Amino acid sequence: GLCALSINHANSYLAYPGSSTSGEIALYDGNTLKTACTIPAHDGPLAALAFNSTGSKLASASEKGTVIRVFSIPGGQKLYEFRRGMKRYVNISSLVFSMDSQFLCASSNTETVHIFKLEHLTDSRPEEPPTWSGYMGKMFQAASNYLPAQVSGMMSQDRAFATVRLNISGQRNICALSTIQKLPRLLVTTSDGHLYIYNLDPQDGGECVLIKNHSLLGSGKMEENKENDLQPPVPQSYAATVARQSSVPSASTMPGYSEDGGALRGEVIPEHEFATGPVCLDDENEFPPVSIRGPLKLQFS
Repeated sequence: GLCALSINHANSYLAYPGSSTSGEIALYDGNTLKTACTIPAHDGPLAALAFNSTGSKLASASEKGTVIRVFSIPGGQKLYEFRRGMKRYVNISSLVFSMDSQFLCASSNTETVHIFKLEHLTDSRPEEPPTWSGYMGKMFQAASNYLPAQVSGMMSQDRAFATVRLNISGQRNICALSTIQKLPRLLVTTSDGHLYIYNLDPQDGGECVLIKNHSLLGSGKMEENKENDLQPPVPQSYAATVARQSSVPSASTMPGYSEDGGALRGEVIPEHEFATGPVCLDDENEFPPVSIRGPLKLQFS
């Protein structure tokens, strides 16, 4: 029952498991109605597949859930390899790209959501000063070439750029990376009927800050993260707390924000951006509705 379909019409591809015992991906071209290629993605059976918005990248995870890989489409070359964890195997619940394909989000049955940044570090960095730590780092990197392939490969895998620690674990959830009012946000919906909205710092990453908690099955009232409430609330009473209504401050006087629009690390985001009431994911002030004056006549031929 596992498959992924590209939403791009030019790159209309379907990805599905090519084997029930190994992590082989079969890529099917929807335009030519032929198999494009097979990708040996993982050793174990597949658990999650996801295309980016343009259909040029494919992310995959196995049933172990420890390593997430990204491949180019339609060639199938490995572009990125991320290490989600090492201590325990998990069940991947959601695997999704951002619309600009700069970030990849992975959630599981644990309480941690991982966000990876799709970028390659160039070798054109300035030469580091001859310090003891720099010397030991180069020696450690050189020694990794003599280690077994599994160990050296684990050392070269990138870690999460940003993380989110949910208040619950063991529940299925679905994540989405979106831009809301020109700011990057992470949306997490859990099976118990809650929508969590987090801030994502695109520059520094780190721990994402909770902004809103909306109950999808309750009265529709929304909760906000207060400055004086730094500790995670109790799950039983957290969904029952009603947010206090307040006026929306201007962006120029908004505390905890830098000039580039990102939240400063470690600061709790105050009440802003979202109007009181239901969740609003678009800024309607940017695109006001166009009124049609006079009667509208339709002619059919």
